[in-house]
Amino acid sequence: MKIIPVCEMDMHAQDGAIYGDYLFRFNGKGLCRVFDARGLTAGVQSLARIAEFRISGEDPLVPHFNAVCFGSEFYARGDEFPLMYANLYNNYAKEENRREGVCCVYRMQRSGTDFSMTLVQIIRIGFTDDRILWRSAEGTNDVRPYGNFVVDTEKNLLHVFTMRDADHTARYFTFKLPRLADSVPDPEFGIPSVTLGREDILSFFDTEYHLYIQGACCHGGLIYSSEGFNEKIPPALRVIDPAEKKQIRHMHLPDYGYTVEAEWIEFYGGKCYYSDAHGQTFLVDFDL
Repeated sequence: MKIIPVCEMDMHAQDGAIYGDYLFRFNGKGLCRVFDARGLTAGVQSLARIAEFRISGEDPLVPHFNAVCFGSEFYARGDEFPLMYANLYNNYAKEENRREGVCCVYRMQRSGTDFSMTLVQIIRIGFTDDRILWRSAEGTNDVRPYGNFVVDTEKNLLHVFTMRDADHTARYFTFKLPRLADSVPDPEFGIPSVTLGREDILSFFDTEYHLYIQGACCHGGLIYSSEGFNEKIPPALRVIDPAEKKQIRHMHLPDYGYTVEAEWIEFYGGKCYYSDAHGQTFLVDFDL
């Protein structure tokens, strides 16, 4: 396994995703910068920024964009981009309703270098109060019970995973990816929504504990996850095989000389890249 620095990304931020040659990177307040992904393989010092925009200020929810990915369904025939998925994560941690286990689904549109996103669906996990299935134990205040969402576009599956502190594990759930047509009007916001219940779980399993989950993506049926903050809570990258229900790689980044919070993780041209919270971007070879 090895890590190779490739370039800088002018974005101190959270996760993002690539579609075509457009690289999207978000912060936790709805700001997105769009970069030319071709720079990842061109030997440039900094990725060229194409655009900058914010999600609509009229949207009722603002994701943390902790984990971001494109799906397989298009909102309308002729759309350039498929639906984009972004989780709320801990943006509402101080509210009475912390909105745990919520993912926002967007229609991404482009006119030249002008981009916009429209909230078209909300996906909720309907059992986040379950002290056995979702949470780790009765009386335990799990530090991050919010969940990351990633889409397997080849199998049309939705993987959701969360930290469970009492038993020191991460739990992964697999669902059939909800389609827009599966939605009903949300009683709170009126936006199409889907609530996934216990009966919708296709499978679930536990892996080694993930210490403060960050970005995530799915490629070739495998889930790639970043985590950590600093030297005291060290950043790491993991590869999870949901079919085999196990972790197959763990890359402890300080072993490679990197101690900055790992965030964005994605594939481009069949190769894996990750970027830290400061925008430094790296090519990763997991030697799978």
